Amino acid sequence: MPRLPRLPWLPFLTLVTLVIYSYGSLWPRLPGRSSMRENKHRGSETVERFLDSTLESVDSAEELALAVAERAGFDEDDLMKIGMAVRESMVNAVVHGNRYSAHKKVRFSVTHNETRFTIRVADEGEGFDFSTLPDPLAAENLMRTSGRGIFLIRSFMDEFEMRHLEPGGTEVTLVKYTVSK
Repeated sequence: MPRLPRLPWLPFLTLVTLVIYSYGSLWPRLPGRSSMRENKHRGSETVERFLDSTLESVDSAEELALAVAERAGFDEDDLMKIGMAVRESMVNAVVHGNRYSAHKKVRFSVTHNETRFTIRVADEGEGFDFSTLPDPLAAENLMRTSGRGIFLIRSFMDEFEMRHLEPGGTEVTLVKYTVSK
């Protein structure tokens, strides 16, 4: 049987396999939990980073947010939702906002207290008109391969806000309530 040549892009394909389905969990690296657990980190906590405009920064932001969310006491289902919302927000900032520019950074912050878990993602891009976002549920958009990020973020988080920054850029604020439902 002939051997396949080593392809330089092959390691990127293996990254896809890191998020796998396993028995009882979408996130194998996190122990399964069935309900909101006690907040291990009393009081409040804030972590802020300035990240490069790369897809590696998307992974870093997700890992950071999930670590803080786990300390805040979120269950496995909420951790999955927070992780996806962070990924979508960061991809929007890196790809659409900063357009992978090595000269632009993404400001990423995570804060939690007794009632709220807040994530802020700000890019240095040109911004855009929020009213021009297409409806991902409209018939003409159902088969598109992109355009659902903000829809997913709004579905996964309790609050979502977008605002223009001066002199340029966009900041999104995502909130998940930390009190048990």
